[in-house]
Amino acid sequence: MEDHTFVVGQEFPDVKAFRNAIKEAAIAQHFELRIIKSDLIRYFAKCASEGCPWRIRAVKLPNVSTFTVRSLEGTHTCGRNAQNCHHQASVDWIVSFIEERLRNNTNYKPKDILHDIHQQYGITIPYKQAWRAKERGLAAIYGSSEEGYCLLPSYCEQIKRTNPGSVAQVFTTGADNRFQRLFISFFGSIYGFLNGCLPIVGLGGIQLKSKYLGTLLSATSFDADGGLFPLAFGVVDMENDESWMWFLSELQKALETNTENMPQLTFLCDGQKGIVDAVKRKFPSSSHAVCLRHLSESIGKEFKNSRLVHLLCKAAYATTTIHFKEKMLEISEVSSAAAKWLQQFPPSRWALVYFEGTRYGHLSSNIDEFNKWILEARELPVIQVIERIHSKLMAEFQDRQMKSNSWFSVLAPSAEKRMIEAINHASAFQVLRSDEVEFEVLSPERSDIVNIGTHSCSCRGWQLYGIPCSHAVAALISCRKDVYAFTEKCFTVAGYREAYAETINPIPEKIGWRKLGEAPPMDDDDAQVVRPPKFRRPPGRPEKKRICVEEELNRQKHTVHCSRCNQTGHYKTTCKAETMKSIEQF
Repeated sequence: MEDHTFVVGQEFPDVKAFRNAIKEAAIAQHFELRIIKSDLIRYFAKCASEGCPWRIRAVKLPNVSTFTVRSLEGTHTCGRNAQNCHHQASVDWIVSFIEERLRNNTNYKPKDILHDIHQQYGITIPYKQAWRAKERGLAAIYGSSEEGYCLLPSYCEQIKRTNPGSVAQVFTTGADNRFQRLFISFFGSIYGFLNGCLPIVGLGGIQLKSKYLGTLLSATSFDADGGLFPLAFGVVDMENDESWMWFLSELQKALETNTENMPQLTFLCDGQKGIVDAVKRKFPSSSHAVCLRHLSESIGKEFKNSRLVHLLCKAAYATTTIHFKEKMLEISEVSSAAAKWLQQFPPSRWALVYFEGTRYGHLSSNIDEFNKWILEARELPVIQVIERIHSKLMAEFQDRQMKSNSWFSVLAPSAEKRMIEAINHASAFQVLRSDEVEFEVLSPERSDIVNIGTHSCSCRGWQLYGIPCSHAVAALISCRKDVYAFTEKCFTVAGYREAYAETINPIPEKIGWRKLGEAPPMDDDDAQVVRPPKFRRPPGRPEKKRICVEEELNRQKHTVHCSRCNQTGHYKTTCKAETMKSIEQF
């Protein structure tokens, strides 16, 4: 059937196979079918074009399911020009065409479907039909959105059963149990964060694009090598101040349950007021900073100037107030408006030199890196998004456990590299000892005061990064101290291995979970059927740009011109000049 031709006596496994073949032939050869009779034992159709003699008849053979072509009459005289909106190119046919592609790429766009069908069959189908086919195909492969919500309680039970100590809970609203929120934090993530990661938490969210929308909220950290370490995540029906307060409340409970001494944390986010207020309330002793990536993207978008972004980063990483003020002055010289705009973010919230907490050199969160894990899954049911994160977590934990087994240094590779650079620079310095803990370190350009008791240097590099700077290394080597002993534990290989010490265990397949519509067991009082949120994605393609009301009002209106009377304010078709002229003549 590669050339889509039929011959008398040709056989097909069953009626469904024959119907698919005739439909495929009609689409590929660009003619429309008019089905005269079609049931389980016979099929009779002809070309839909008026006057075209082509006809085909097929029947079922006795005692078997095989279908055979019994007669084939005439040849096409219709020109076979059915190329636009082919009737046989139904949604079901498009689903069968794209199914394999959807399995390999859930981000397969409707416009790509249109392109591929046109390239392979030479026909054009409506965009809406491609969009519907994609929706139906995703549901066939991954299950419906409604089923995804219904399975959440069972999925949470499976997480807690296979990964003891994990937190997984669904929250509903209303008498009909509409989904409201979901919080998940695997025990491996909680243990690893508290025992081996930097005490830094990045917060952020990303919009989901499935039928019922929603937002994925997440909390991430950094391991000893600076890598992404997901701590917790959740899905909410709507992102607002209340949902962030809830998310951080759940995070606080998860951490406090697993430690007696809560570490001094630093939170990084986009500066959203709802997040800041929630951090202050749930983690009152923590520090809070604005993510530099978000800040630089905002100033770049606002003023369309890459030099401003460069200067902002220089100011943020400045280790002295003099250097910071120099860069801020340069920003004001490039754009006074940008300098004024920046005043809404106090330097104590983003500049390294003024920040009161400890960020170990991390001025930006790694939330965007975590969001990339689910970018292609955002259109899938919510349970598929969670499964994608779980699978990625399992793989990352296993890979990093194996990778760290080949490390023989004291510090993780990125920290070890920084230490070696400091040792190499330190060889050129002269050290003067003041007392047991204080030293003056002289270099050709400057002199710095180092205190090994307080782990500080006047260059502020040691305090800001948690690893001895070159001046501190020179002082430590001069008094025969081990430089590695003065480095924060969270940068060691031992700390890295501790972060990934607990494995993320697999979760069984869906078989055996409670399905959509099944009544909960009589003895299970906590069992519930979770229904999707009431809010659904609106039909049609989303607007790419929202029109501001002020812009709409201030926008100049297009002036129409009449080609008949050369006047403005109307078209030729609505021109009254001819009508008035006729009346006058009458």
